[in-house]
Amino acid sequence: MPRYLLIVDFRSGPDPTPMEEWDDADVQAHLDHYARLNDELRASGELVGGIALEGPDVARVVRSDGRSGTTVTEGPFTEFSEWLAGFQVVDVVDDARAVEIAARVSAVPGRGGAPCEQPVQVRRVVDGAIADPATMRDWLGTADGR
Repeated sequence: MPRYLLIVDFRSGPDPTPMEEWDDADVQAHLDHYARLNDELRASGELVGGIALEGPDVARVVRSDGRSGTTVTEGPFTEFSEWLAGFQVVDVVDDARAVEIAARVSAVPGRGGAPCEQPVQVRRVVDGAIADPATMRDWLGTADGR
């Protein structure tokens, strides 16, 4: 079955109120929604994994030429809305099921119980290794929309 990466960032839906300003009950409902969804997906065998990430304010960017040394800098200091908050990897029958799960992620309750409508990126995981120039060209063709 194909695997998909469901990517959640910090872009808000219709309510831009930061979570730090939500009532505790609203935060708990938000977390409970994810817990129930993940439990359901684990039980069905569709959840491969998922994780919440620390913010980029504590991230590091590593660059190396493989010979003379490695440079580590703090960052990447992107706008808050562009921070990757976390992700799930699901193993599902088709694209439609991945979209269905992403819709449930997007509908996580927010302030006052209203669905967040947070955008969720759905990206299919490449099957197999990209190990030769022809496969790389094919992949690059899909990456830029050709």
